[in-house]
Amino acid sequence: MSGCEGCRNGAKFELPFSMAFQPIVDIRSGSVFAHEALVRGPHGEGAQSVLSAVDATNRYGFDQQCRVRAINLAHKLDLAAQGACLSINFMPNAVYEPRACIRLTLAAASAVGFPLENIILEFTEAERVEPSHLLGILRSYRDMGFKTAIDDFGAGHAGLNLLAQFQPDIVKLDMELIRGIDTDKTKMTIVRAVTGMLADLGIKTVCEGIETIDEFRALSDLGLTLFQGYLLARPRFEGLAEPHIPTL
Repeated sequence: MSGCEGCRNGAKFELPFSMAFQPIVDIRSGSVFAHEALVRGPHGEGAQSVLSAVDATNRYGFDQQCRVRAINLAHKLDLAAQGACLSINFMPNAVYEPRACIRLTLAAASAVGFPLENIILEFTEAERVEPSHLLGILRSYRDMGFKTAIDDFGAGHAGLNLLAQFQPDIVKLDMELIRGIDTDKTKMTIVRAVTGMLADLGIKTVCEGIETIDEFRALSDLGLTLFQGYLLARPRFEGLAEPHIPTL
């Protein structure tokens, strides 16, 4: 395979960057289900210090470097040996041809022996993507052995139409649905209905952005178990944070 146009002509991303990791915790077992790799500056600066430099000319190079950096750091931290998954955000608009554009990711995982089944490739609903292109990416990634996830579900463009055609392994609820859910009956009704639907489809739900004990308890009362947010652990720069699970 000679490679797609993006592989041949995509500009490199020259700005140095690294990663922080934030755990997704299974509160039922007390174990870490996954660690999400989050872009940071080379000395731990906020994500925007890096993302502000991403544009159409270097998006492909940035997306590729993010995957490799996340896998290499996760290997260095012995993440997979702990039984956890590595969740990597990807940009669908930086993927020109799924099987060509994934080669560097596969090579990075193979070089360090990182199991593909322990890698979650997640995209945010906020990015507008041609539906047929997105479906092609997700189906290809699943065929290769990766897990797939939709981030910020409920806030973007994909939504129910995507779920009708493809069921990812994981859906992460948008944090705006989580914020203050303990005092908002409307949010509670929506989350109860959405998570029930996801369970029926065999999709795991992750509640992200949990910051208060009341949010934690309200979501626990709904029977949800995969939580992510500052209440449990803040991202740790180039390290794996040890989560604190509140007592119910």
